[in-house]
Amino acid sequence: MDKIKIITTEDGSHSLYHEGLKETYHSFHGALQESVHVFIEKGLRFWRTKSGLPKEVNIFEVGFGTGLNALLAAQFAIENEVKIDFTTIEPYPLDMEIINQLNYVSSIGEDNLKIVFEELHKCEWGKKVEINPYFAINKIKTKLEDVESEERFDVLFFDAFAPSKQAELWTAELMQKCFNLLKDGGVFTTYSAKGQLKRDLKSVGFEVETLPGPPGKKEMVRGIVN
Repeated sequence: MDKIKIITTEDGSHSLYHEGLKETYHSFHGALQESVHVFIEKGLRFWRTKSGLPKEVNIFEVGFGTGLNALLAAQFAIENEVKIDFTTIEPYPLDMEIINQLNYVSSIGEDNLKIVFEELHKCEWGKKVEINPYFAINKIKTKLEDVESEERFDVLFFDAFAPSKQAELWTAELMQKCFNLLKDGGVFTTYSAKGQLKRDLKSVGFEVETLPGPPGKKEMVRGIVN
């Protein structure tokens, strides 16, 4: 197995460096800042605001990884008293030895999230688990190309490794799968702003927006199913 080591990004929060891919799990400019900006603000909060502030949200995530996006979604659910059902896929789960060293709870500054973060990682795979009254998660050990779901989602977090490292995860075929996983009005959000990605998203039916990126990154992309 390729070695994975913990690094500290510029905002003080941890990320991981995958030595096999020579790639970090998050932006080295700031893991926490990136996740909040790309997935929570431009994804979850945007969808909820434009949809009239509904009290229930279904999220699908490609790339559970360190669990940072799930933790932030759980925080959002608690703070806004919104029920979130969070489905996430990850073919290669991380060892708890690594997870236990990550500083996300202290970086966010909310000690009440410590138990939430632990439960997100310790709960059983392949089964929907209620973490608290506002947040339930279903972790599935699979690849996107193998996903078969009749359920449709409001928001899709696309947090795979970069196109330059794993181009097979960013194909037009898989963007079509993402489109099909979303409801009408659904939102796809990702940190990448590659030209080919934008063309592929448009080709499968998304309305594509290029948005300002998180600190240290010029742009990001959001797609809407209209």
